[in-house]
Amino acid sequence: MAAEKNNIPYKIYLSEDEMPKAWYNVRANMKVKPAPLLNPGTGKPMSFDDLRPVFCDELIRQELDNDDREIPIPQEILDFYKMYRPSPLVRAYCLEKALGTPAKIYYKFEGNNTSGSHKLNSAIAQAYYAKQQGLKGVTTETGAGQWGTALSMACAYLGLDCKVFMVKVSYEQKPFRREVMRTYGASVTPSPSETTAIGRKILQEHPGTTGSLGCAISEAVEVATSTPGYRYVLGSVLNQVLLHQSIIGLETKAALDKYNIVPDIIIGCAGGGSNLGGLISPFMGEKLRGEKDYRFIAVEPASCPSFTRGKFAYDFCDTGMVCPLAKMYTLGSNFIPSPSHAGGLRYHGMSSILSQLYHDGYMEAVSVEQTKVFEAAEQFARIEGILPAPESSHAIRVAIDEAMKCKETGEAKTIVFGLTGTGYFDMVAYEKFHNGQMTDYIPTDEELATSFATLPKVPGQEG
Repeated sequence: MAAEKNNIPYKIYLSEDEMPKAWYNVRANMKVKPAPLLNPGTGKPMSFDDLRPVFCDELIRQELDNDDREIPIPQEILDFYKMYRPSPLVRAYCLEKALGTPAKIYYKFEGNNTSGSHKLNSAIAQAYYAKQQGLKGVTTETGAGQWGTALSMACAYLGLDCKVFMVKVSYEQKPFRREVMRTYGASVTPSPSETTAIGRKILQEHPGTTGSLGCAISEAVEVATSTPGYRYVLGSVLNQVLLHQSIIGLETKAALDKYNIVPDIIIGCAGGGSNLGGLISPFMGEKLRGEKDYRFIAVEPASCPSFTRGKFAYDFCDTGMVCPLAKMYTLGSNFIPSPSHAGGLRYHGMSSILSQLYHDGYMEAVSVEQTKVFEAAEQFARIEGILPAPESSHAIRVAIDEAMKCKETGEAKTIVFGLTGTGYFDMVAYEKFHNGQMTDYIPTDEELATSFATLPKVPGQEG
């Protein structure tokens, strides 16, 4: 295979001219479309007008569009993308050699920007549409801080105000990411907080809580809907976010196609689904159209196992129960995950698109304990030279596991995974791992049953 090594470089770059000019909407090829968002008050599907108080107009159109396969990317967004895109597709030759596997491993590296993750791909799009609408600012939530950092960068670029509610445990564990947000002009509030009615209610019901993305979403939505000139934007889960993130998969496919590489397995970490949905979208499109077959693996934390142990049901997207109901794999909106270090994966539900695809058997899911994740992160850092984010390291863990299976069987499978970002602001987590202070919390069946009991009553609801 020496000739192959000479043919395929360590890093495959596209030129700016080869960048995708349109996002790909996987819903257009889905036989069973994601179930619509429901109004929690009436139980009826949310219309454009229902969503206007919360979201920007153009983003609502994208959210509700199940039919257009391609959505053109505005030139101003393309110009911003060129600051850090196209991102490289890396052949992990060093990792392959260290593992002694016949598998060929590639990773799409999205950490090559100051926000440190893939989140900037959607942040600039959402900020752009807010600006086009003449809004003053936006509110949002953030877990580990990558999304908040990305949105603060996008808002600074476009001259918008940015209010971020950061999950309290991450606010305390990751002060430097918080300071990056403030450097870009955002205000950052630990959630749940005393600054909103819903925050005060959550603190009363869960004294001393370390927070969750569900709590932070509730606070951000309350501020957006009660402040003139503001709208709420979300970093994952929603259809529009997976649409923007399709740039990852489109670039990955274009890079692979340059060398006639066809992947066997595509792996991504999954919290709300933005990175996984973006990475797999064009490949999933081929599978849905019957053109090719791939194996897709979603990797989630064992502490927050929405796919592997959740229910496919309508649920609130937030803990405060003020957002629309979405049909998704969920642990219950009242589920407060343990304060794991992969803050970006600590969400009780999963994208409706990915949930439907998983339900229909188009993809698999596995859950992994965080100590095993950090073992893989350290191994990867030492071999490939990149310090990965804890979230991304879930995908690394399973990519290594799959490569080792190939070592046993002798199969030279091609594995592609998403390296969503860097872990430079996650050193408290690495410190706990090195000091042997990291534990593997896995929720009990009883805890999940208690949370499932709070699922809203919707006609035709499963479970």
